[in-house]
Amino acid sequence: MKPVNICRLLGCMILLPMVLKAQTKTINVLIGTYTNTGKSKGIYVYSFDPSSGSLTYKNEVASSDPSFLALSADKKYLYAVNELNTGEGAVSAFKYHPTDGKLVLLNTQLTHGDSPCHVIVDQKDNHVVVSNYSGGSLTVFGVQPDGSLTEKVQLIKHEGSGPDKSRQEKPHVHSATLSPDGRFLLVQDLGTDRINVYGYDALNKNAPLSTEAKVAKASPGSGPRHITFAKDGRYVYLVQEMKAAVTVYAYSDGQLTAIQEISMLPPSYKGDVGAADIHISPDGKFLYASNRGEANDMAIYAINKKDGKLSYVGNQSVEGKGPRNFAISPDGKHLLVANQYTDDVIVFARDEQTGRLKNTGNRIEIGAPVCVLFDE
Repeated sequence: MKPVNICRLLGCMILLPMVLKAQTKTINVLIGTYTNTGKSKGIYVYSFDPSSGSLTYKNEVASSDPSFLALSADKKYLYAVNELNTGEGAVSAFKYHPTDGKLVLLNTQLTHGDSPCHVIVDQKDNHVVVSNYSGGSLTVFGVQPDGSLTEKVQLIKHEGSGPDKSRQEKPHVHSATLSPDGRFLLVQDLGTDRINVYGYDALNKNAPLSTEAKVAKASPGSGPRHITFAKDGRYVYLVQEMKAAVTVYAYSDGQLTAIQEISMLPPSYKGDVGAADIHISPDGKFLYASNRGEANDMAIYAINKKDGKLSYVGNQSVEGKGPRNFAISPDGKHLLVANQYTDDVIVFARDEQTGRLKNTGNRIEIGAPVCVLFDE
């Protein structure tokens, strides 16, 4: 009988708990809400267990209608729009402590535009850019060494309208996304059916955005809302709120060329529409887009990596109403949906081979959740 190497055996016994601990490392999820319903107080931080898909309350901070959130590149600071529809919106900066989930308010600045609904931070943590929906404008702020925001350094107002005069009577800037190389800012305007592409210089403290923009048109009356880039940066995917469709653009050096438009709904669907969010799985194989209106589901597509085009996989109920925003876990195994009108966040397991979703049964109750953000 071969003798047992006791040291090797004990080494395995010691390493096993370490491996299990690494596999069950939790990550934080930050959730923005609408506080005007009286059901929530502001921003909430939960711990997410990737092995079970469960969420555990960690901390919260009071804030007025923090409907969209963005973390700094170094993960030390959080920025939240205050989507106030009072003639003047705001954006708030917080110091973020991931260990206990504590958020400490640093300062708040006016956006000089009504109903700010989206915020991003550039890759160098030099500027914060806010999209003002009702104001039809972009506001750029500088970032101080302590993470707080300067007063605005640049304000760009859009002009124009769209064919649907009930919703496109003027510009409605809904989001802004930096290109992967950080040289261009793509701005989605629901009111004018356009994506405006501005040159971006993160090192220019006073005017990082070019004053003139390249323009890519979306379908008339479609209402551009959010975009996401393909993993290789060669394609851009636009979710159209008013048409409930996804447009695929080939992308190169700030130029967009439309190559496909695909519906987010089955041909037999006749109800109200209201598409919202869009994301690609970490492996780059599948794209997801959320439907509000009467559909309340997630449209799922497979991505052809050769030409960027989409093929329809299916629709999955979000088990609630008003999927305003969703996020895919960093490991790609789960998808979390914020259902604004049923006051809950639902956790789905994601099949990495087929792209399809399955309700895990894990959910949390939270008033009017509208943004879900992993801190990794």
